Amino acid sequence: MTDFDAWLTDHQVAWRRRNVRDQRMGKQNGLERPWILPAALWAEGLWPGIRESLPAYLDEKHVEKHKGVHNLKSSWMLCANLYFPFREPGGLELLAGFLRDRVSPLLQAVEGVELEYEEAPPLDPRTLLGEPAGGVRGANQTSPDVAFIVRTSAGRGLILTENKLVEHSFYPCAGRKSSVQNPDGNRCLDWPAVQADPAGQCWQMQWETPTRPNRRYWELIRLADHAPRTLTQCPAATGGYQLFRQQALAEGIAASGRYELVASCVAFDGRNDTLVGCLRGAGVDNFATGWGDLFAGRTLFRTWTHEQWVNWVQSHDPNGCWHNWISYLRDRYGY
Repeated sequence: MTDFDAWLTDHQVAWRRRNVRDQRMGKQNGLERPWILPAALWAEGLWPGIRESLPAYLDEKHVEKHKGVHNLKSSWMLCANLYFPFREPGGLELLAGFLRDRVSPLLQAVEGVELEYEEAPPLDPRTLLGEPAGGVRGANQTSPDVAFIVRTSAGRGLILTENKLVEHSFYPCAGRKSSVQNPDGNRCLDWPAVQADPAGQCWQMQWETPTRPNRRYWELIRLADHAPRTLTQCPAATGGYQLFRQQALAEGIAASGRYELVASCVAFDGRNDTLVGCLRGAGVDNFATGWGDLFAGRTLFRTWTHEQWVNWVQSHDPNGCWHNWISYLRDRYGY
């Protein structure tokens, strides 16, 4: 357990004692922990201003919340607390200013904020990425945690964002799990072979069954000229799987021409040093500064920290409209 993870654990337990009347321990993965609420009380982990509107949104949009939403360290719940309250006029203007600063100066307005985003066919994960039928927004498919639908000086734009809190990485590739029939899981670590023949080396592109189509991630991604000299293994192999899938999704959407600007982004906690360095084994010392340089497609790669977003709201809220939200985020997460 990292120092940040240990700190946040203690912080969430203390926050719960102060703010949640029911102190019964909930279970996750069969284990009881003081930072896990009983499952029925999951909404106690939401900012009070969205405890009614968020469940209604999930039902209306057919979005499946993550299984661990009753865990007070859930990054999914943090994402909802950080961005869902800003879906209304006033909030959208604050988001536009922040994303103009962090993503692109071309951005003029934010027109929508969607959790577990999915495009309509043929740009949905099943059609574009070759992911299986049966996936839904939030489960069993590549659905970015939050997407910002924007307007730019050149036209429409889409900002796909992965949100992280205490996670140690972006997870290893599912094609390397011991439960799958990959005849050689170490093939992903042989970078010269992967570079020379991604389709032949990538089990995701060969692992076809009657219910599982081959994935198309490598077909959609173009590496920068210097990337082969930087990388030491497939970038998805041991810690970059989610980033790789989101990159492929963004590139596929960008290639369609539907949007003039497409960005693949990560919002993360700046105190989580383990996450920042999770791709060192692949040759990338700092994902925030090194991941985007690996690719030569149409997609922008940008990052920001949760602290930067909360501080932006505070410094651009002279009338104190968001005072309660700011106080909640600072008390809850220490921002």
